Amino acid sequence: MTTQHQTLALLLFSAFVAATLAITTWVSRNRHGSAEEFYVGGRLFSPMENGFAIAGDYMSAASFLGISGLIALFGYDGMLYSVGFLVAWLVVLLLVAELVRNCGRFTLADVVAARMRERPVRIAVGSSSVTVSVLYLVAQMVGAGSLVSLLLGGDSGASQAWTVIGVGTLMVIYVTLGGMRATTWIQIIKTVLLLAGSILLTVLVLVRFHGNINQLLSSAADHSGHGKSFLAPGLRYGGDWTSRFDFISLGLALVLGTAGLPHILSRFYTVATARAARRSVVWSIGLIGGFYLMTIVLGFGAAALVGTDQVKAANPAGNTAVPLLALEVGGGAGSTGGTVLFAVVAAVAFATILAVVAGITLASSASVAHDLYATLKRSHARQHSEVAVARFAAVGIGSVAIALGLLAKDLNVAFLVGLAFAVAASANLPVLLYSLFWRNFTTRGAVWAVYGGLVPAVILVTLSPVVSGSPGSLFPGVDFQFFPLENPGLVSIPLGFLAGWLGTVTSDEPPDAVRHAETEVRSLTGAGAV
Repeated sequence: MTTQHQTLALLLFSAFVAATLAITTWVSRNRHGSAEEFYVGGRLFSPMENGFAIAGDYMSAASFLGISGLIALFGYDGMLYSVGFLVAWLVVLLLVAELVRNCGRFTLADVVAARMRERPVRIAVGSSSVTVSVLYLVAQMVGAGSLVSLLLGGDSGASQAWTVIGVGTLMVIYVTLGGMRATTWIQIIKTVLLLAGSILLTVLVLVRFHGNINQLLSSAADHSGHGKSFLAPGLRYGGDWTSRFDFISLGLALVLGTAGLPHILSRFYTVATARAARRSVVWSIGLIGGFYLMTIVLGFGAAALVGTDQVKAANPAGNTAVPLLALEVGGGAGSTGGTVLFAVVAAVAFATILAVVAGITLASSASVAHDLYATLKRSHARQHSEVAVARFAAVGIGSVAIALGLLAKDLNVAFLVGLAFAVAASANLPVLLYSLFWRNFTTRGAVWAVYGGLVPAVILVTLSPVVSGSPGSLFPGVDFQFFPLENPGLVSIPLGFLAGWLGTVTSDEPPDAVRHAETEVRSLTGAGAV
């Protein structure tokens, strides 16, 4: 890329960083240091504000860079991500949003521990939440590295590494100084920027084809190198039965995983009532639905105007398809319009990554402090010391995410998020649904449900082609691949539900009918909710 691209993109990105750091500094001066203020922003946000923030948390680098890249490379099969990510919100709206808001206080473990023995449940659910959050963070780090590599030209390993470190440092600053209030306003600003950028690009793509969708799809097929098969199922997931099962596994993970994501569930606590939580989800579904429709246009637009080969040449996983599309629809390389649009899209993508990593880091540090530390040190824990631990945890989690982000730099970000969704659906969703809806659920069942989903999911990913045994794996030089599927959801999600049932029916502990009745009334009516 030219010096103009680099300078303009870096200026725009610097402006966003400066604005968000100013917000964080202002918030840090006006906070009173309580756990409620740090974790949930004092529960002072309106449904519309929270809806925009939820959308900001959800529309990640995987959505903006990864999905469009997969559609540009694989056509129809890449659209599974757009459909799966959106349909997942129906599960959230119908099954968990209001009930979680009424039953919990700060984290997912609050909901489960409401009717169980707290210590084992909080340790299990807290550990699972941190694992999911770290996996999700890695995807955002990889997106940041891919973007700066394109921006600075070539595969500059040093620039990629420093970008990942820089993003990790900024996210720690946002969380430790500003807490949930600063993170929420950063999310809202980012959502507005991302939607504005996506609308502009979508309009420009459609104008190039005179609003004719058929012409867009035909041109995409012609420039993909795959012909009409580009528009039909099977290019990525239809080769053999293994890839078909991978398709089913990924679909299950995407649709069921959202309801188990810690950073999404924690957003329901930032509003005052369950009704406000439901209205927040309605707002977010509208924003997210519109955005995912646009990613389909952007993906096929990149295939049609940039070409699948050029997208793959710039980044083998397709993570830079949208910036390349912006360069093309703005007037091409060397043009003023192309330079400006490329810089705007690159800056919006950076803003997207920064905002999402802040939200995920806050949720995972809350799990460490509120679920793990406060449980292990119950007799000594105080709100101020818990918040201090959360800030230290943010630094530790950021360091782990940076290290893993450098290791996984060549994988597609949407694919990495698919793994995080699989772990969330395997470990968090079974225990959440059983706690809310099964009268006889016990503490042993809760602990078994978490570990029965989490451990198989992590082991199966480790033994899958993602980690070893193929040219595109994390360790291509070694081969300990045993599990054939890239996404473990098809096996690990049923195992999580099965383990929860088995733990309950084999438990000597009688179910607590009184606490279940309390939880049921509170979840459905809000009586006694914090």
